[in-house]
Amino acid sequence: MTKLFLIPLLLTAAACSAATLCDSGHKQSPIDITTTTRQKLPPLDFNYRAAPLKLADDGHTVRVRFANGSQLNIGNQRYTLQQFHFHTPGGDRIAGEEFPMAAHLLHKSQSGQLLAVVVLFRVGAENPLLTSLLPLIPAKADGDHTPSGSMINANELLPTSHGYYRYSGSVTAPPCTEGVDWIVMKQPLELSAAQLARYRKRFADNARAVQPLHQRVVLESLNPGL
Repeated sequence: MTKLFLIPLLLTAAACSAATLCDSGHKQSPIDITTTTRQKLPPLDFNYRAAPLKLADDGHTVRVRFANGSQLNIGNQRYTLQQFHFHTPGGDRIAGEEFPMAAHLLHKSQSGQLLAVVVLFRVGAENPLLTSLLPLIPAKADGDHTPSGSMINANELLPTSHGYYRYSGSVTAPPCTEGVDWIVMKQPLELSAAQLARYRKRFADNARAVQPLHQRVVLESLNPGL
């Protein structure tokens, strides 16, 4: 009888451990960026390529996947773009400002290190990438779709200035795994009020609340034009 009860107890312990990390981990994301340490950080060398559009409604957001070798180089570290998706509101804040939307561009190094590039949005002019992407979101959460003849280039999600903040964080959904590098771009993009309303009509807000900093140091690139 002992063996019959052992497996459920171990599974329960694992589930509790994941929940505990989300609640009490000390390197959780997102955060409110209020105090930074400015230093000369390596430039972000984006080498993104156009690729056939592959997107899905995953039940929480629209997710665009890549398998074409689009890369980001930071110093001698190379990361491959895996996918991007959106959060409303933006999650990470800057000096207390909450942004209505953010794009998360998720990367992975050859060693398996995860890195998220966060691009924040303010309401303003219509966003060209969203103009083409929003009408193509699948009608339901039923896996990946590849609309015929549609291409996507993640460069369209990058601001002209590549100044950034960097901190050690986590994934934002359970199990809230820590050890993820976070790059938050200083310069926001814009989207129109109509685009934001159209997205929110389709997807409920899905951003996690800001988390305590717990003595973490947020690095800020010296040159805003990097």
